[in-house]
Amino acid sequence: MHFDKTISAIVSGGASGLGAASAKALASKGVKVSIFDLNVEAGTKLANEIGGFFVAVDVSDAKSVAKGFIAARKKFGQERILVNCAGIAPATKTVSRGVAHDPEIFAKTIGVNLIGSFNSSSQAAKGMSELEALTSGERGVIINTASVAAYEGQIGQVAYAASKGGIVGMTLPMARDLASLGIRVMAIAPGIFKTPMVENLPQEVQDALGAQIPFPTRLGEPSEYGSLVVHICENQMLNGEIIRLDGAFRMPPR
Repeated sequence: MHFDKTISAIVSGGASGLGAASAKALASKGVKVSIFDLNVEAGTKLANEIGGFFVAVDVSDAKSVAKGFIAARKKFGQERILVNCAGIAPATKTVSRGVAHDPEIFAKTIGVNLIGSFNSSSQAAKGMSELEALTSGERGVIINTASVAAYEGQIGQVAYAASKGGIVGMTLPMARDLASLGIRVMAIAPGIFKTPMVENLPQEVQDALGAQIPFPTRLGEPSEYGSLVVHICENQMLNGEIIRLDGAFRMPPR
């Protein structure tokens, strides 16, 4: 996809972390970016910084997502790019101290990470399908966020790993569903990045995590995720695939 001022994008979870980096990277290319998030203060601040638009959206609620799309499209027109970064990562074992995993925590994790991505992707695809195709035949690009935990979930990550495994499993069939419409679907599976969740850990813990990554031996920068988002949008042959962005890291059990 060739970037120009007619292209608009929506980034869920765009107020911080990988989502914010994606929003900034796309805005730097002249794309008009709408941010979906529940953090009104941070989302509004970033939207103002990048000349974008903020909408308070709960991605796990299909009706909230629909309202968000209406507002974003009224502001910037039908999006050709969707990046799903909204997510939560609770840490709970299947059985801990004689107590079974709280089913509400499991359901909420699936609801935000997997169903939330589906809600946004399916509704975006509907809108993209009604656009006139670009000269390349393309109508849009959907990028979901998986995780290396989808492949090597750690102790305490059963809900998170299941939700991200769902993203992995959804990618190819959704790409096949939408191929005839000229809509590509990709997923990125990041390793350990300097997101707010990681940055809140003690520095020695962050250093220890970075030391486990083969090369480069450091935590990933959110801007590196944003750069890959931009490349996926630009490279039309990327479709139906999950790209690990992890410095050759493989998660240990704990």
